[in-house]
Amino acid sequence: MREHSVEVDGSGLRIGIVASRFNEPVVARLLEGATTRLVELGVDDADLSLAWVAGAFELPLASRAMAESGSVDAIVCLGCVIRGETAHFDYVCAEAASGISRVGHDTGVPVSFGVLTTDTFEQAAARAGGTKGNKGADVAEAAVEMARLLRELVR
Repeated sequence: MREHSVEVDGSGLRIGIVASRFNEPVVARLLEGATTRLVELGVDDADLSLAWVAGAFELPLASRAMAESGSVDAIVCLGCVIRGETAHFDYVCAEAASGISRVGHDTGVPVSFGVLTTDTFEQAAARAGGTKGNKGADVAEAAVEMARLLRELVR
């Protein structure tokens, strides 16, 4: 059996980041975690592209444009949706997750899902550099790993 596993090495990779301005205090910490981890993995700062969008609902369209541009090897989507008093949370979360997944499937460019979907601001803060780690760093690493794996699988 031939096993495919790759070293998580970002050297030479071009990584796009699409980040939501909504809940920006949390997203800024996710972004810091993502960029720090990408540089640790060997991605050159000049090979990082950042696009800001209004909210999590807009992440899929911007990430699709970035993927279709051919300018990136993987994309990291970052956002934060905190449950409120209406069903709006459910719609935004579902569409963001579905749309982000669809971009990867449709374009073949790995797109990682770094959208926190929490009940409270405190839960979000805990996952954006707090007691639960930094999910921005986690999804950045996943994007690098998938970019390397896809290169391995298509040769």
